[in-house]
Amino acid sequence: MRLNPGTVGQIDSPIATAYSLLDQLCGERTLLDLAQAAPPYPAADAVVEHVASVARDPHGADYVPIEGLARLRQAFGAELRADYRGKVDAENVMVTAGCNQAFCLAVSALAGPGDEVVLALPYYFNHDMWLRLNGIVPVHLEPGPDLLPAPGAAEALITARTRAIVLVTPGNPSGVTLEPDRIAAFAALAERHDIALVLDETYRSFRDSDEPAHDLYTDPKWARTVVSLHSFSKDLAIPGHRVGAVVASPELNRQALKLLDCVAICAPRIGQEAAWAGLTLARDWRRARAAEVAGKRRHLSAVMAGRPGGFELLSVGGFFGWVRHPFADRPTDDVVRELVTTYDALVMPGTAFLPDDRGTFRVSVSNVGLTALTDFAERLALAGA
Repeated sequence: MRLNPGTVGQIDSPIATAYSLLDQLCGERTLLDLAQAAPPYPAADAVVEHVASVARDPHGADYVPIEGLARLRQAFGAELRADYRGKVDAENVMVTAGCNQAFCLAVSALAGPGDEVVLALPYYFNHDMWLRLNGIVPVHLEPGPDLLPAPGAAEALITARTRAIVLVTPGNPSGVTLEPDRIAAFAALAERHDIALVLDETYRSFRDSDEPAHDLYTDPKWARTVVSLHSFSKDLAIPGHRVGAVVASPELNRQALKLLDCVAICAPRIGQEAAWAGLTLARDWRRARAAEVAGKRRHLSAVMAGRPGGFELLSVGGFFGWVRHPFADRPTDDVVRELVTTYDALVMPGTAFLPDDRGTFRVSVSNVGLTALTDFAERLALAGA
């Protein structure tokens, strides 16, 4: 058989590539896994109990409507109305098998081969991968020195083929969180050019503010421009259940449902049940877990304040820290490999999130405790000595 050269020519999963380095572990220390972002704690008891009850139900494995469980869509719409102080209804919510699928469906409903999508750097690697796999051209938006993307710079990249601008906030990998005014400026830009603003808000519950992440939903016409993507994996500690959501206009969701029907029919029911239970029965638990992650972010900032070994924490937010290494004459992939083979510390190289090597790597604060973050800084000091 002959394989599709368009697929063969793209990169393998950066996560799988990173974890393949574990075969080269030094083994002299406890492994510090700071690569993939995943909650180290189990889901809330209420979620586990509800999932168990669904598994025992004779109809617990039935299909659900393609757009998702009605009560989950209603509950999520109600939460967004409360959290964002705007108007979001169940008809705006389409449930997906994780936020990655939400992105793939939404973008494929917006753009086709030869079209362009603007991605703010550093991008989330699966976004860039999906565009390339589908013949959509990623156009990279360079950030400023503060790692913030600027609407003016984005406007200069827009052409007749542009279909969307994609922002991730809080950022993956950078952790940088965009302020509401900046998000509003991007929405206004997208509206002027009749394109979509796609916001990946996977880490919205892990911000340093209880104020709304943006006020876009207060505009009665928001759905003409805004497509918001969400994940329940991190917030509810259910990454393996694979459940996320597209929040958009009913018109866009109708087109995305055609794609969902072909690739999965519907998101897994058990994950949707878990998400519903988490949204309705575990709000206090969610706040407590978010506070724990916030404590880890503060601790990482503290232990990195002295730039151990010359390693510099450029930004931190959500689940992530973005670090610059001190070796200007060495490829980042080699630096990351040495952190594994000599210091038993696994991180994600910045080359997975950028079109070139800029001497950076991503650290996930979610996977480990405060002591491990202190240990990590000490290992960096040794690596840079």
